[in-house]
Amino acid sequence: MNFFNFLSLAGGLALFLYGMNIMGSGLEKLAGSKLEIILTKMTSNIFKSVLLGALITAAIQSSSATTVIVVGLVNSGILKLDRAVGIIMGANIGTTITAQILALGDISSDNFLLQLLKPTALSPLFAALGIVLFMFLKSNKSKNLGQILIGFGILFTGMKAMETAMEPLRTMPQFTNLMVTLSNPVLGVLAGALVTAVIQSSSASVGILQAISSTSQLKFSTAIPVIMGQNIGTCITAIISSVGANKNAKRAAAVHLYFNIIGSAVFLTGVYAFQYTVGFDFWNQAITRGDIANFHTIFNIVTTLLLIPFHKGLCKLAELSIRSKKGEDEQSPEIPMLDERLLMSPSLAIEQSRKVLTLMGSYAQKNFSRAIPQLFHYDHKVGDKVNEYEAAIDKMEVILPRYLLKLTDKELSDRESSSVSEMFRLVTEFERIGDYAINVLERGGEIYDKKITLSETARKELYVLNDAIGEIIELAVTSFNNHDILLARTIEPLEQCIDKMKEMLKTKHIDRLKNGECAIDAGVIFLEILTNLERIADHCSNIAAYVIGYEGEEMDDFDAHEYRQTLHDGHEEEYNRLYAFYKEKYASQISR
Repeated sequence: MNFFNFLSLAGGLALFLYGMNIMGSGLEKLAGSKLEIILTKMTSNIFKSVLLGALITAAIQSSSATTVIVVGLVNSGILKLDRAVGIIMGANIGTTITAQILALGDISSDNFLLQLLKPTALSPLFAALGIVLFMFLKSNKSKNLGQILIGFGILFTGMKAMETAMEPLRTMPQFTNLMVTLSNPVLGVLAGALVTAVIQSSSASVGILQAISSTSQLKFSTAIPVIMGQNIGTCITAIISSVGANKNAKRAAAVHLYFNIIGSAVFLTGVYAFQYTVGFDFWNQAITRGDIANFHTIFNIVTTLLLIPFHKGLCKLAELSIRSKKGEDEQSPEIPMLDERLLMSPSLAIEQSRKVLTLMGSYAQKNFSRAIPQLFHYDHKVGDKVNEYEAAIDKMEVILPRYLLKLTDKELSDRESSSVSEMFRLVTEFERIGDYAINVLERGGEIYDKKITLSETARKELYVLNDAIGEIIELAVTSFNNHDILLARTIEPLEQCIDKMKEMLKTKHIDRLKNGECAIDAGVIFLEILTNLERIADHCSNIAAYVIGYEGEEMDDFDAHEYRQTLHDGHEEEYNRLYAFYKEKYASQISR
């Protein structure tokens, strides 16, 4: 085997890995945001979790990728450890699909249809069809399907290149001796684990083993321990990804390792016990691609079935290995983690980002509802709580845009890009609502410290305006959380009513100042409160505009100013009806 054979082998492996990667990426994008819903809602029992793990891994073609995503979900608090175990187990079964597809190369028949199933025929056909879909069709689904087919073609081209590069090994005595050495179960397991750990893909390392089988020098006695070692070596990716994660995420990676080590040890013991007592007829026979694929599948199914009853024990073992210090807080109860492991699956990362943004909105809303009563009855403990929540909002304002910026470097669908753009804009809107709530709290503190008294009329007017602001915040937060365009469209008429109320209250208050019915210092604070409340309504209006633009799938073309201008010009009957409704509900109370 000369230098050019090694070069061909390396190139073939590179194509194999790249093809597997883009095929999995296309499948993941085709699934889109459904992946997060499936992962978090279909893990109610261990059997569903195992099936789910198998299906997802079969789709994205990588048990390592599935496990890394699971580690990220556990780290973010989306998945609990006990629910993650089943997905990890199922991932081992799902990863066998690649080997089964590669085994199609063993088909030998003159039948045209059977010949068409061979990778040598399918790969150029799929690659050509994939190029047509990817290059000439505009829909995202067509492009994703094209990417899957292109990946399939590249994967088998790489496999064929590896097989061709290994042809000279058939006649090399050194290679024959190496195969005999690896029939030692300990060395075989170590070799399989090492190669898989280096390339971080059990599917790829099994593919290499299948390529080696084309030399007819690989026997069952050598391949079996190597396959078991490959299952252990694939754990390295999850272990690396758990570095810097919380304790539960580290435990998820540990469960993956323990499951594969225990499963391999039990199966290997059973196989060698049977071989030395009864004996397998095929033990010293050459193994084929199909045999490798079938053994790989049987091994993973059997070990999963054996260990399913002990899944809680695996969790307990991981907890004993990775203990929490007494009183240690796994993660802040206030701020959910934006795990970078989820960036490899943009749909999951976007969904987690939305949850953080939803929490920002919830905290801003709570701060407003806490701050308003402080204008009339100030409580230092409540003030401390409002400041604590504001600190959490400010922290999310820093970490969320950074995370979204990293997301923009990923390959996103048009819909995902619009979602990221919407969240970039909304971070500021929710944060500003929180800031104005703090301003209201500070005015309450000033009233308390300086012993300022607002007139009874001013207090009643503020109660009415506060009710209107409370409603518009509720509408804004709920419309964003529920992707509700109809609800968002009710916000602008209320915002206009609030603007009208502010001007009315300002005029009435100036009249009271002129008539000596209100003190100067109280008057200044009253006007500051009006300004802060009116600006909260402005930001709620912005949130509504973004929701309408995004949910209408027009984010890039949506003009919020033009939308508002059309409404204000009175061209929409529903807007006029709602404006009249809010005017009667709120403004009429202060015009009496």
